[in-house]
Amino acid sequence: MRADGTRLRGLTPIVQALPYIMPRRYDAQNWASDMIDEDIVRAYIRQKRREGRRVTHMSVLAAAYYKAALENPKLNCFVVNRRIYRRNHFCFSFVLLKKRADGTPDETALKIFLRPDDTVFSISERVQEAIDRNSEAAHNNRTDRFANFAFAVPGLARVVFWLFYHLDLHGLLPRRIIDLSPFHTSLFITNLASINTSCIHHHCYEFGTTSVFICMGKPIRRPDALPGEKGKAMPLGVVMDERIATGVEYSRFFAAFTRYLRTPEVLESRLDGAQELRAEAAVLP
Repeated sequence: MRADGTRLRGLTPIVQALPYIMPRRYDAQNWASDMIDEDIVRAYIRQKRREGRRVTHMSVLAAAYYKAALENPKLNCFVVNRRIYRRNHFCFSFVLLKKRADGTPDETALKIFLRPDDTVFSISERVQEAIDRNSEAAHNNRTDRFANFAFAVPGLARVVFWLFYHLDLHGLLPRRIIDLSPFHTSLFITNLASINTSCIHHHCYEFGTTSVFICMGKPIRRPDALPGEKGKAMPLGVVMDERIATGVEYSRFFAAFTRYLRTPEVLESRLDGAQELRAEAAVLP
């Protein structure tokens, strides 16, 4: 019945039982820490810019995550009302810091939808287009306009969000609202490195369907760095809903995710690997 996902069937008894044992997302949160080799990623970004291609840390991370998720689809699942669903699209949300007309800081949430034929370049372009479109002080996106309307009338916000929560609980929330909501997303990213802030472990929201939250912190020196070498690393704080995948599935996903961050060149081809498969088929006798 849901507009954004299909209920998974044939799951093992223990996996089916987890949403009943841990009915709330905050009950099922696991925290993990990881490191991006900042020297590799920064060198890659600089090389692409010398070639006239704009790539950012966020686009590299999002592309690596999506490629790994295409290979490990359980990471694009979510739990609502004790049921596990496979999402029928992939998107990621992030918060954009901007300024109001009077100069005071403001934030807005953006959501980017990805496709299997995307590359790190197309993702970077889509992210930049969204940032440019929403950076103007006077601009409010549809999510902001809806929130402003809901809070304009006393008591309306409580009614609206109560209604949305319960419609979502029973799979009746319209796709149009789901597409507006940054909390109905495959992945939420926060880039605290952009404001020179240390990494944190950010909770996954109970409202919506966010199953994984990744925070990028300001780069630090790697503990194993040798004297005289740069040895920079960007810490990642990862919070994940353990109900959507087993430990083995999470392990395989993060092994692939880390591998792609260490070799960002592979993200320049279609993330679903279709080009590689066609090339292999062409050389077969």
